[in-house]
Amino acid sequence: MKNAVDWFWQSIDNLPATSPVTIKRLRSVGVETFSDLLNYAPIRYSDFSQVVSIEKLAVGQKVSVIGEVVDLRQERTRKGFTIQKVVVTDTTGELTLVWFNQSYLLRTIKKGQIISASGEVKAYLFDRSMFVEEFELVDKTKYERFLNGHQADFIHTQRIIPYYSEKKGLSSRVIREKIFYLLTQFDPEFESLPEEILKQNKLASLYQSYSNIHFPENSRLYKLARDRLAFDEIFVLSLAGEIYRKNWQNEKKPYKFILSDQIKHKLTELIASLPFQLTSSQHKAVEAVIADMQKDTAMNRFLQGDVGSGKTIVAVISSYFAYLNGCQTLVMAPTEVLAVQHFKSFQAFLKNFSVKIALQTGSIKTIKDYNKKIADYDIIIGTHALFNEKLKYDKVGLVVIDEQQRFGVMQRALLRSKGINPHLLTMTATPIPRTVTLVLFGELNLSILDKPPSGRKPVKTYFVPLEKRQSAYDWIKKRLKKKEQVFIVCPLIEDSDHETLVNVRSAIAEYEKIKQIFSEYKVGLLHGRMKSKEKQQILADFKDHKFDILVSTPVIEVGIDIPNATVIVIEGAERYGLSQLHQLRGRVGRSDRQSYCLVFTESKSSDAVSRLKYFAKENNGFKLSEYDLKMRGPGEVFGIRQSGYLNVKFASLLDLNLIEKASKAVLDFIENCKLEEFPILKKLVSYYDSKLISRD
Repeated sequence: MKNAVDWFWQSIDNLPATSPVTIKRLRSVGVETFSDLLNYAPIRYSDFSQVVSIEKLAVGQKVSVIGEVVDLRQERTRKGFTIQKVVVTDTTGELTLVWFNQSYLLRTIKKGQIISASGEVKAYLFDRSMFVEEFELVDKTKYERFLNGHQADFIHTQRIIPYYSEKKGLSSRVIREKIFYLLTQFDPEFESLPEEILKQNKLASLYQSYSNIHFPENSRLYKLARDRLAFDEIFVLSLAGEIYRKNWQNEKKPYKFILSDQIKHKLTELIASLPFQLTSSQHKAVEAVIADMQKDTAMNRFLQGDVGSGKTIVAVISSYFAYLNGCQTLVMAPTEVLAVQHFKSFQAFLKNFSVKIALQTGSIKTIKDYNKKIADYDIIIGTHALFNEKLKYDKVGLVVIDEQQRFGVMQRALLRSKGINPHLLTMTATPIPRTVTLVLFGELNLSILDKPPSGRKPVKTYFVPLEKRQSAYDWIKKRLKKKEQVFIVCPLIEDSDHETLVNVRSAIAEYEKIKQIFSEYKVGLLHGRMKSKEKQQILADFKDHKFDILVSTPVIEVGIDIPNATVIVIEGAERYGLSQLHQLRGRVGRSDRQSYCLVFTESKSSDAVSRLKYFAKENNGFKLSEYDLKMRGPGEVFGIRQSGYLNVKFASLLDLNLIEKASKAVLDFIENCKLEEFPILKKLVSYYDSKLISRD
């Protein structure tokens, strides 16, 4: 078995008869090993398994034929195209095979050779011809076996044929040949999972699964193959998460937090001082966090809340609890804009509670004397600047990480290396489907804020067709007359000459247009190339109503709280995933006033229009993310980093039944098996564990 494991992870450099160019192309799409190549999933199939003699061919059939080449020629059309024609014969008749603009075939195919071809039979110039999709030349031995009724190993014809993503110059034909070779070398006894798990879940063998996912004999065997490989993916992801959870629990103990009567009283005072009442889900989240922080193992809790659900106040109360226990809190945000927003929010909520708060970003540094002043602060809010080697922490009890795990295990390891094992609270406003949460965050405890603060009204959203743009501007002027404010969001900073972007509106160009259209109002401009102080000043001016309209790039996606902004216009809306549109929509509706979101697109794609119309009628972020996941894939929902972790090729992340089966199998495996006895599984877990660690 060890040899089989070694073979499975061999470098593609060991593929025979493979040019350096092909090796380079395979590597460019992430194929490094035999395992990677076997897991390069087909994107579609064509069924050419029906082999028909020439005399029985009928127009419209998609079939395979086999015969001897008796003639070949090339013709040129008036428009300069070339047509390649190869005449073949079998014992029943003669047929012309047709290709277009493939002159190399006349150097590849010779008279007297045996050719197997697959394609559609069409009426062509008063006769039947086959417009060829696939072909292969057949040696005499294979042909004789075929004539005698024996199964021959055809690769490109006479079977259900797989087609692959043809990126970086790769062709399905080349990929098919390489995978076919690997399957001839695959040990049928080679397995990754225990036999008991295979039996309990009625799973096909690994060899059968790879064979039938690439070259399925029929639809039933294809489904069994996909079920098995999908199960493996979810099983390995869940196992990696479960191992990570156990390792977390076995780490050295964190600071011991207590909830004395005095501390409980002070927490009650803070909650009573808030300008709003906590929702029931906020209360539950706070209770769960405080309970976790009193345990002997470090908290690892994931706080998931829809836009505007009030995650920040949960972080504030948790940080105050750490302060009351004599510990510092680090609050980390992915952008300076969001860090500054948190800094202002924490200051506002804790202004009467003697808590010292610092802000530490790339350009804004409250703490300048690293050796003396860091211990003076109870809560330190910032970006990656918090990990400056000059900052020597010695009493951090809680780390709060905001927005989609852009920090995580590696940063926490940096803190631990300084003698700290803090509790960890991770927050995100990106709604994540339940099934994905089970896979992606299986190693964390989960709290969900599913109710918005009282008094908030759902944002009314409208898909605005091109012909109604002027009417929309007239309507916006009515909102402006009521002293309300407006965001206008553009995908780009400047106009682009790239052919795919010529119709996409840019912030700078739109700013000039909006100043003319709304000439009686003050218009501001914000984009990511501005210096930090300039951005902060523009946002402060907008909040103080020195601007009526702010034209911006998606830099405002998170961390912007302008209660008087009641309208957001999103240009080029087809360029965003629905979850990102939902985030942008969350920049309005942050007061008790009715707010509106207008989505504009100049795309004529029916898919884009249907997505945006769905967005306009759906305010539930979780339903939007499930729709995006179903229609566009995990990369669109979670971004490049997360889709790298969610590197599933066969599984559906919406298949709750599969995920629950695989998760149960993981618990059985941990209880009854040793990972060391399953080398391929150990290797796969190690791979996905590295993905877990890279979530930073």
